[in-house]
Amino acid sequence: MRSTSSPAARYWDGSPLAHRVRRSLHVSPDGVSRLLRCGQGDRCRECGNRIEWYHRGAQRPVRLHPHELSAARVPAGCRWHVSSGVAYRGGDGSSWCRLPHAVICPAQDVPPALPGLAGLRRSLAVNTRRLIDAGAFAPPPASLDCPAPRRENSAVCRPARPIVQLLHVRYLAARPVDEIQCVARTRRRHRCTSVLLSPDSPVGVWRLVPATAASGQLALPAAVMAVYDLSGVPYAEQLRWRAQRCLQHAAIPTFADLAVADWEPFDPLRHHEHIHNRLPAHTRRPDPAGRTHQEARP
Repeated sequence: MRSTSSPAARYWDGSPLAHRVRRSLHVSPDGVSRLLRCGQGDRCRECGNRIEWYHRGAQRPVRLHPHELSAARVPAGCRWHVSSGVAYRGGDGSSWCRLPHAVICPAQDVPPALPGLAGLRRSLAVNTRRLIDAGAFAPPPASLDCPAPRRENSAVCRPARPIVQLLHVRYLAARPVDEIQCVARTRRRHRCTSVLLSPDSPVGVWRLVPATAASGQLALPAAVMAVYDLSGVPYAEQLRWRAQRCLQHAAIPTFADLAVADWEPFDPLRHHEHIHNRLPAHTRRPDPAGRTHQEARP
């Protein structure tokens, strides 16, 4: 019996034609972090709309609008482009560009004067209202502005974006200390819902320190600030906070990272609005003698 299969494909000189098998993009299973250099999907914590995190060289990642826009609608100073998974400021010569989310975020109190993007900003504001009405998004609380001590029903007094000191570096956190979320990916490919602050782990101490970015720098004139200091906890615990992992995922480093850590290097000049000159407290309430009691909290 003779086979009816066609002979293997060959070049003109008779050498066999090798077919390259296409493989999908993957990462090494031995790597600690499996984050690819591409847009990491997320939602803006101020307005709830979708964003994409992109690396920009050695600097902090930038939040970009998830869709491309016509370069004619975007001012030259707001144009970004993505090449090989890295974001760069400026255009790439094409008629399309990317846009930072901060430019069109409807949660900004004073929107920038960009007439060509007013319609997009309005549509994002409508979507934010829909998310709030559906219960899928809750606006973040205001900054640390405690009510007056004379009010009977005083609210919780804590910074919305606290300053945290760990590994001898001061960072600006994206959320309150007790709400900083783990960035690890669960078995169901969702972000871990656990927080870093745990009753089974050492906790930091709130301190009033000079308003500087790190030790050895000049402080702002007559300025002190509240800092959540983790310098007294073990070194391994500070590494866990820096990696932004809960106790469970810190013990299993093979789990992937699903999001970028929220730490931002603190700069007293750029982040002066987040400097608070009093320690956080549970409540601020007067006793019958007229004095104010504070219950410290992380």
